Amino acid sequence: MNKELDRYFETNRQTWNDKVAVHTESDFYNLDGFINGETSLMKYELKALGDVSGKSLLHLQCHFGQDTLSWARMGAQCTGVDISDAGIAFAKALSEKTATPANFVCCNVLDTSQHISQTFDIVFTSYGTIGWLPDLKPWGKMIAERLNKGGTFYIADFHPLVWMFDYTSGKAVLKYGYNQDEVIYEEYQGTYADENAPIMSKEYGWNHGLGEVVTALTDAGLHIEFLREHDESPYDVLPDLVKNENGLYVTKDRLYPLLFEIKATKF
Repeated sequence: MNKELDRYFETNRQTWNDKVAVHTESDFYNLDGFINGETSLMKYELKALGDVSGKSLLHLQCHFGQDTLSWARMGAQCTGVDISDAGIAFAKALSEKTATPANFVCCNVLDTSQHISQTFDIVFTSYGTIGWLPDLKPWGKMIAERLNKGGTFYIADFHPLVWMFDYTSGKAVLKYGYNQDEVIYEEYQGTYADENAPIMSKEYGWNHGLGEVVTALTDAGLHIEFLREHDESPYDVLPDLVKNENGLYVTKDRLYPLLFEIKATKF
């Protein structure tokens, strides 16, 4: 990796370290509810992966481990990976506090295969992940390396159309390309979990269209089981979303999708 990319990743790591302290105290993550047994998983991933009991699962970009531990509570043998050392430290403590065994490794997700040699039945990632990566080809290659033969990869994430907008002004302003090679830098107060938090988020990211996501996975040898798009989100993280009858969040006009999900298999 070149020095410029190293600087981008280091800035992001520091920002996510700052976010951990805010997020673990936020209503958004409802840590008390989680500790008392509530799952942090959403309907999309629960439906797509079904019964995970007895399966090995690698969770990429796991933040402070709630989803990793939610899968572990369902019987999976879980390992979580994240770039934030503060996030991994909290995940390990949360594993102990909830008496839920899981392994956690601190590394850049693209370097996962340098730190983990085990292969898994499931590789999972969700909600705000691939936008932190400049190139999805090594991401797809790493996923294939870490999957058992016959294993499943699953991603649920915000739709590429969502990332074409700049939200730092509090409104959605169309600004970025659907496929954009150039890095995007944003600096703003607070986080999506607490806009008033006394931290400054400094973030470098990249936009990846669905074609790039699918191609990265298929070039790595995975077979796409499905690609689905949804005009609703379980998270109220964008300006002016409204809650629908299903308790999910939608734009007022519902003109474009907010989420996509992909399930793929390694043969």
